[in-house]
Amino acid sequence: MLTLASKLKRDDGLKGSRTSATASDSTRRVSVRDKLLVKDEGYYQGGKFQFETEVPDAYNMVPPKVKCLTRIWHPNITETGEICLSLLREHSIDGTGWAPTRTLKDVVWGLNSLFTDLLNFDDPLNIEAAEHHLRDKEDFRSKVDDYIKRYAR
Repeated sequence: MLTLASKLKRDDGLKGSRTSATASDSTRRVSVRDKLLVKDEGYYQGGKFQFETEVPDAYNMVPPKVKCLTRIWHPNITETGEICLSLLREHSIDGTGWAPTRTLKDVVWGLNSLFTDLLNFDDPLNIEAAEHHLRDKEDFRSKVDDYIKRYAR
């Protein structure tokens, strides 16, 4: 299973084998940003979520199909695993959908972002979860915690 935390550990190991003079400032900034994201996953912190990725024969002209295998209470992921993430759309009016220049790494970063900066209550796929959050944030957090304890450990 690919996780952002394991990617960071792997990247830290690779950086340790290089001299610090070869690492650019922007690489160091991104690394700090990524470490902060791992620590700041909000409602879903501590959960382990599995995703299934199917890469079609026409990849990279069409996006991979991704499904969340872990039951989750999330406004952008249904309880059956359907995911609302713009870069997984084959066609998009606003240009944020799939493009042949995108990679599986972009998909992983996008999935991680659904737990941090792309968490979207305004345009939900799971309307019930989004309305629950608007109605009672504490109860929403409680239900998320319950789902993590039951399904994401």
